[in-house]
Amino acid sequence: MRKLLFELLLFVALLGSVWFILSKIDWMTLFKVDQTTQNVEEKVGDLFWKLMKRSEKEITSPALVSPVDSLLIQICIKNNIDRTKIKFHFIQKDEINAFALPNNHLIVYSGLIDACENESELCGVLSHELAHMEMDHIMNKLVKDFGLSALISMSTGNGNSELIKETIKHLSSTAYDRSLESEADMTAVEYLIKANIDPEPFANFLHRLSNRDKNLPSQVYWISTHPDSKERAAKIIETIKNRTVLKIPVLSQSGWALLKKRLKERQ
Repeated sequence: MRKLLFELLLFVALLGSVWFILSKIDWMTLFKVDQTTQNVEEKVGDLFWKLMKRSEKEITSPALVSPVDSLLIQICIKNNIDRTKIKFHFIQKDEINAFALPNNHLIVYSGLIDACENESELCGVLSHELAHMEMDHIMNKLVKDFGLSALISMSTGNGNSELIKETIKHLSSTAYDRSLESEADMTAVEYLIKANIDPEPFANFLHRLSNRDKNLPSQVYWISTHPDSKERAAKIIETIKNRTVLKIPVLSQSGWALLKKRLKERQ
């Protein structure tokens, strides 16, 4: 009986030792999972944009791109985000939408700017999408929804073309998990405050377009793909009510009005 008990204790001790040793191993580094994911992200993101570019009309005029880019630069500089890694693409399209692709591709439709009443509303959306990028939400979502093996197949050129198109559509028209959306909202608020941009207009934008979405469901993609917009707006207002924000415009009122005028003229 004592011998059996001793052997049992020895087995438990041995099992515990093995578990302890295994828990100390960095399996992610051992199997180079992080490096593989990064390589896949770069290739898949560039592939997605290459395919999008074939069917979309990209705005390249400095007179239109530079004002939007100046807002992006302000947010990045004040939040220690490397602006050079962000691949900003401005698309001529009526849809009220903006979204991020893997490898830091930021897509903004002209319809979004047309829907924004001021630069602060636009900055809120830009900050929200930057937060998704900085917090690795994009690849986490794709791996969860499609699987890493499918993404690896896409990155090697062996992916099904229809699946690739579906994946792009998935990113542009499907919401993240509620927890990730909330995290992106709260991070965006911090980005805006550090950039001396008032977050309240971002909350107003969410609230206003959540009502408008009922009338224009086919166009207001950014709101329809980000559910609970009124609740999110309320949470932003609650978060900033005791915060001091130094509000310094990046564009003048005339500069913002000129941007919208020039976009209208292109339609």
